[in-house]
Amino acid sequence: MAQRTTEIIVGLFVLAGMGAMMFLALQVSGLSLAAAGSTYTVYADFTDTGGLGSRGRVSMAGVQVGSIESIELDRDTFKARVTLSINSDVNNIPADSAAMIRTSGLLGEQYIDISIGGDLESLQPGDNFYTTQSAMNIERLISNFASGR
Repeated sequence: MAQRTTEIIVGLFVLAGMGAMMFLALQVSGLSLAAAGSTYTVYADFTDTGGLGSRGRVSMAGVQVGSIESIELDRDTFKARVTLSINSDVNNIPADSAAMIRTSGLLGEQYIDISIGGDLESLQPGDNFYTTQSAMNIERLISNFASGR
């Protein structure tokens, strides 16, 4: 009987360890088991997205206000069309705001930062950012510096 109790305790300990690993994996990846809140979609077109990826963050003034839903190539303009999912409680982004690709730290992840405009009208679901700033390509910058351009 004592051996069976020991096996049950070890089994519960292993299950608790696996649960903790699952929790840590979800935290690190940015995924959540909770249902996503209400959002709306806006778009931004960039000439170069650099290392931007899906599920990346969208922030205003350093506060996360949404996430990147997808990145696709617009075959008409040959630009990257980024679909942004913005939290519905942030529903007053001025229409002349700019979407810029930024890097957190020197070698950190890339994200989209919304620079606030001054227009009285707000972006509506399905609207495009009028002004965008693409990612800075470090390799191109070093190449231009080395060649004297």
